Amino acid sequence: MDVGIDRMGFYTPSYKVAMADLAQARGEDPAKYLIGIGQTSQAVIPPSQDAVTMAANAALQVLDEENRSKISLIIFGTESGVDNSKSGAIYLQKLLHLNSAARAFEIKQACYGATAGLQMAQDFVRAHPEQQALVVGSDVARYGLYTPGEVTQGAGAVAMIVKAKPTILALSTCSSVYSEDVMDFWRPLNRTEAMVDGHYSNDVYQQFFVKTVHEYLRQTGLSLNELQALVFHLPYTKMGLKALKRLLPEVSEAQQQKWLAAFNASSLASREVGNLYTGSLYLSLLSLLDHSDSLQPGAQIGLFSYGSGAQGEFYTGTLQPGFRNQRRSQLIEQMLEQRTQLSVHQYEIMFSQWPSAGTENLVVDTQHDQSDFVFTGIVDYKRQYVQQSLS
Repeated sequence: MDVGIDRMGFYTPSYKVAMADLAQARGEDPAKYLIGIGQTSQAVIPPSQDAVTMAANAALQVLDEENRSKISLIIFGTESGVDNSKSGAIYLQKLLHLNSAARAFEIKQACYGATAGLQMAQDFVRAHPEQQALVVGSDVARYGLYTPGEVTQGAGAVAMIVKAKPTILALSTCSSVYSEDVMDFWRPLNRTEAMVDGHYSNDVYQQFFVKTVHEYLRQTGLSLNELQALVFHLPYTKMGLKALKRLLPEVSEAQQQKWLAAFNASSLASREVGNLYTGSLYLSLLSLLDHSDSLQPGAQIGLFSYGSGAQGEFYTGTLQPGFRNQRRSQLIEQMLEQRTQLSVHQYEIMFSQWPSAGTENLVVDTQHDQSDFVFTGIVDYKRQYVQQSLS
């Protein structure tokens, strides 16, 4: 029985900052950001959005009356959780009017959380083939103004419906995983900005990629030449390209060109949005589905997930006849094109307006946010959410 991703939705806030502008403001050569990092712009999140609202805005795109009643598992992958106890999945369950007789919980392991949720969801569906799961990766990537990691910030969410007989991607039952306690990236409690050892994290990422790919090949007997594309977790696009180049010498020139063309297609959206943490791999997958001209149903693709700290996983999927979706593609394209570009000064102001940890009471101005779901503030430490289309 095939089980996998049946629908995908994506949301990112309606503001961005150009990397060329940021480079000039920081006294850097724009080529360092545009080519060296591989980013053109990055999402800027207003105070009216957080991990919960972005997840809800993405998930709304994949729900209808038919599948709402069948979703009995809700998994929220994030490292930008809004509460140390209450799961973001519980907020989603209420905001999206999902079945109360469903398991709903949150997974945290840096950028790996959504992949852990996806693998758990497919196991659940294999055991309960008439039921479905909603898996969401939603995050706000923050390193701070004037920090080395500033150029790799971003925000957004990807939502996926997992079911039997999927229309997008049938998942492999086998995967290769590797974990190790390393301090390449972390965010202590009561901090909204992450801490990172960038060069070390880059090295660990590549090591985990090579290790998990080769272990997957050993387990399955698969040949690299059978993979039509490789999709990566992309905190910034150059990071995935460096990992891909580690594997290129193992395949023919023709295969190298095929992979490089697929990588370019898979990185287009990430170049415009920046780092989604848990959603980054799946934004790359969406970008590949929407922008590759050569992929056909039946093509097998490899996916590499990485979460600092660290956990890596490599698995494969087979494209299904319905993997291309013009409506979804147009929606994402319009969302990216219609964003407001901020000056660096405006971006710095918006960045600094982010609510600090431990805020007791707060009123958030939502008049400029046209999203379906918004964060309106905090009352006695309780976060307030509204679906604007119903209010």
